[in-house]
This record gives sequence, C-alpha cells and structure tokens, in this order.
Amino acid sequence: MATAKTDRRQRLKYHIRKKVHGTADRPRLSVFRSNTNIYAQVIDDETGVTLVSASSLDLGEKKWNTNIEAAALVGKKIAEKAVEAGVSAVVFDRNGYLYHGKVKALAEAAREGGLKF
Repeated sequence: MATAKTDRRQRLKYHIRKKVHGTADRPRLSVFRSNTNIYAQVIDDETGVTLVSASSLDLGEKKWNTNIEAAALVGKKIAEKAVEAGVSAVVFDRNGYLYHGKVKALAEAAREGGLKF
C-alpha cells in the first residue's frame, strides 16, 4: 500500500503532466529525486525519446556535503549535454516535487548552463 506522501506526489504529477508536454522544439526536462540521488532527463514526448540524461551517479564517487551541491552539478551537466544535442529551450517538469531545495538548485543550475525555461 502506498503512503500518503507518494499518493500526494502522484496526484500532483498527473495535474502537472496534463499541462506540460515536450515537443521537438521544446522538450521536457523531467526531474526525479530519490532519497540518495537526483536524476534529470530531456524528453521529446511526441516521439517518446529521451534525448539526454544526467544523474548524481554520473558525477563519480565523491561524497557530497549536501545533496543540493550534487543537484546543482547535475543541472549544469544536463544543460551542457542538452546544448551539445542542440536543445536550447525546454519545459520544466518538477514531477510533483515542491520547487525548493534540490529541485530548485537543479533548475537554477540548468538555467545558468544555457537552458531557457
């Protein structure tokens, strides 16, 4: 049985995904946050293809002082990969998470890296 916290996030996620849709021109930047890591993908929803992805697992074995630092590095990494793939503008999908902490750090770092949203 799912907990109330995950049910709430799923409900928010469905409401967000009704409005947020990635296209070839503006793909969707989706964020997933686990207890230990953070993941980001740039997805074209029309074809169902993940264009680029990055996670805190890709950063190496360094133990971070805070997960916010790791999220900021993932944001820079995803922006760097997306610009190399020819993507400059995205639609941000926070995936039901509140926009603060790790999710906010990833988004701001992606903006600094050159993505527009």
